[in-house]
Amino acid sequence: MFAFIGVIVGVVCTLLGYILHGGKIDILIQPTEFIIIFGAALGIFLGSFGMPMLTATIKAVLGLLKAPPGKAAYVDLLKMMYQLFTIARKEGLLGLEKHVEEPEQSEVMKKFPSFLANHHAVHFFCDTMKVILTGAVGPHDLSEMMELDLEVAHHEELGPSEALQNVADAMPAVGIVAAVLGIIITMGKIGGEAALIGKSVAVALVGTFLGIFMGYVVLAPISKSISNQVRQNGMYMNCIRHALFSFARGESPITCIEFARRNIDPSVRPGFVELEKAVKEKDAA
Repeated sequence: MFAFIGVIVGVVCTLLGYILHGGKIDILIQPTEFIIIFGAALGIFLGSFGMPMLTATIKAVLGLLKAPPGKAAYVDLLKMMYQLFTIARKEGLLGLEKHVEEPEQSEVMKKFPSFLANHHAVHFFCDTMKVILTGAVGPHDLSEMMELDLEVAHHEELGPSEALQNVADAMPAVGIVAAVLGIIITMGKIGGEAALIGKSVAVALVGTFLGIFMGYVVLAPISKSISNQVRQNGMYMNCIRHALFSFARGESPITCIEFARRNIDPSVRPGFVELEKAVKEKDAA
């Protein structure tokens, strides 16, 4: 959400300063320059990354409207894993089978909608638990397997950010191209009225402004925001990974979630006492 707020603040303040300095908005509204700038940006994107990446980038940009996992989401995650690990300790690993086979129907997981809403986390947790239930993979091999899984997913999720940054880096050059085309048109008007020539030069410079402005004030911040959100989502997934690795080694439920808790950024990490109280609530029994 703050990515869009930042872009809006940048746009409004830039235009406000321009108007207060005596500038006129109508000179900035040049459809032909928009076609050149945005058309070239779209062409660069499609030519470099293809249509599937464009679809993924649109989803990633819209995903910025959703807040990253906060303290409440982590408390829910840790409580959910604690309850499942406790079931396994009391009933054996087979007691978890019904929960991981159909997570949407699990009486434990249904109590934590923030976890079920994260489809990637649900698949990762349940698929890994199924591997643990087979008993065919040792803890360290399981850790390597989970790390590989998250590394591949992280690389895929960073694709939209890298693609947008690539286009953002190219936008100033696209602005120069638009300006050069405008100057070519202006040169054809040499000998005419000075006012018309001046207006033509102004239109050409609009292309340079749009290219630089879109690159540094719009696309680059959105790209960085996507990258930050991927990092925060990755921390959520690593929280699950550390808990599962500890569980596979045979640690107690409270030890498993403590390993997971220590992986969380201090800004959103629940305290030890806070978490201990949460997992010992009536519904965690």
